[in-house]
Amino acid sequence: MHPRGKGTGAFFIVDIRRREPEEFKARYKYLVFAAVVVFLIIFVRLWYLQVIKEHEFRLLSENNRIRLRKISAVRGMIMDRKGRILADNRPSFNVMVMPEDVDDLQGLTKRLSRFLHLSASKIEGKIRDRNRPPFQPIKIKGDISWREMSLLKTNRLDLPGVQISIEPIRTYPHGKVAAHILGYVGEIDKEELKSKKGYKMGDCVGKCGVEWAWEGHLRGIDGGRQVEVDAVGKEVRVLREVPPIPGHNLYLTIDLDLQRYAEKLLSERAGAIIAMDPTTGEILAFCSSPSFQPSLFAKGISVKEWEELVSSPLHPLQNRGIQGLYPPGSVFKIVTAAAGLEEGVITPRTILYCSGIYHVGRRGYQCWRRGGHGAVDLHRGLVESCDIFFYQVGERLGVEKLSRYAEGFGLGRPTGIDLKGEKSGLIPTAEWKKDRLGEPWYAGETVSMAIGQGYLLVTPLQLLNLISSIANGGRVLKPQIAKRVEDVDGNVLEEYRPKQIGRLPISQRTLNEIKEALVDVVRDKRGTGRAARLAGVEIAGKTGTAQVIRLRGTGRRLKPEEVPYEWRDHAWFVAYAPASDPEIAVVVLIEHGGHGGAAAAPIAGKMIKKYLDLKQGGG
Repeated sequence: MHPRGKGTGAFFIVDIRRREPEEFKARYKYLVFAAVVVFLIIFVRLWYLQVIKEHEFRLLSENNRIRLRKISAVRGMIMDRKGRILADNRPSFNVMVMPEDVDDLQGLTKRLSRFLHLSASKIEGKIRDRNRPPFQPIKIKGDISWREMSLLKTNRLDLPGVQISIEPIRTYPHGKVAAHILGYVGEIDKEELKSKKGYKMGDCVGKCGVEWAWEGHLRGIDGGRQVEVDAVGKEVRVLREVPPIPGHNLYLTIDLDLQRYAEKLLSERAGAIIAMDPTTGEILAFCSSPSFQPSLFAKGISVKEWEELVSSPLHPLQNRGIQGLYPPGSVFKIVTAAAGLEEGVITPRTILYCSGIYHVGRRGYQCWRRGGHGAVDLHRGLVESCDIFFYQVGERLGVEKLSRYAEGFGLGRPTGIDLKGEKSGLIPTAEWKKDRLGEPWYAGETVSMAIGQGYLLVTPLQLLNLISSIANGGRVLKPQIAKRVEDVDGNVLEEYRPKQIGRLPISQRTLNEIKEALVDVVRDKRGTGRAARLAGVEIAGKTGTAQVIRLRGTGRRLKPEEVPYEWRDHAWFVAYAPASDPEIAVVVLIEHGGHGGAAAAPIAGKMIKKYLDLKQGGG
């Protein structure tokens, strides 16, 4: 045996001890090198973040504690011609959510759903809108009640990211009065956002009526408030504020008293009444019935309320004055008479015979008076509205000349009034029928057109412009609904003047013949418009009865009440007064009202009387 400490074992131990410091030093160097590399990487990263990206991260930091909150501009007021308020504003409290301040979205939507009576899915859908710019609050519900606000305030610690903003909301102090003229406002939609500049989601815009047409003036310019907020989005202090600029005030041409009266006359009836100053084109009253509550849209109309409006068989949202299309009936005889005189197919002394029926080919066309009118000249033909007289004039003229004069009287195209959705109407021609229906034009269709039936379609405003052009001596004026625009200090920014857009294609002699006959339509004891008479005031006018459906096989003429409502004729009356120096022109349309002389003429007479009474009383 070898002694311990000698031999190979001892040698091995001594060898290990000699190598330990060298290996340790090598490993230490590697460790130091690795540490230096790591620290160098960290240093470079910190330098990149703090120097290169400093501006970006400073903005992100500020965005997390600094918010820009909108201060909505007050929308300009809308007044009548005498300065009485038709559209105003009041404060509205809205619930807003800043998604960047929300950690538990599901929990927040459940709580808001319970407090606001909205579905959680609807709330979540609004919050998750990808089109929203960052750090812009989203409107969840507008015009909340005091009870809802109390619940939100009481539970504000459980509602991070929820804000209550105060915005002006549109009000219409007279309810449905002039709704189709005023229009309404509502939250901007995605399509409007694409076409309109300077708007954001949640902004309120005019949708129709003058609210739409004068949006640029009424809107104003929003201000803003830069505020510092805490971790839950609660405002700590105001850093900077830019006040909003209120919208401009719009004065309309309508008279509130006359407008109210027109709506009273049309209550529980479908139709339209429009009154105009024929010397300027200014609209004095514009009523379409049935109407609607414009304030429904300002607050945010519910699905149920919207469906009730659009599904109603009476179509309350339709502005019948410019969108309703109807045959003009015997009012069109004014055009036929003028065309006949101008083209020389008749003279004022031409006598045509009415036996009660007139044959074109094998088909017979009746006069409204079954026994006929006998020998008739132009004057009597207009006064008593003899159909057969105008059948013969129309047959002599032909469809092309009738159409050309109809266009010259302003039919078949928009009047140009500054309201959305005005219809052109329809003036048919042989070419139109061939292109549209693939059929030839028949002679019988010409005689129907001569008395305002057939394919011919007009709006009430077109007929009002027609009668106004006759009243003022032949000038065709653009119907005007706005009088002026003022800023909040009362400075006039824009003032609207009468605008002539054409002239009737007839001579002064023809115009005088027609005007004399229109006076006797009301004044003569046989005149079809005698129900419009007023003591001490000479009125000129023309009745019209527009056939809705041709009733056959009855063997007798049915009374209006014997015919189903939807089949009854439409009743027309156009008029102006005083006849010698016109101040007001009126059109009255009563849908399914029956005969124009019985249903529409008395209403026109009442409108004229009301206007004159208001003028005399200084109203």
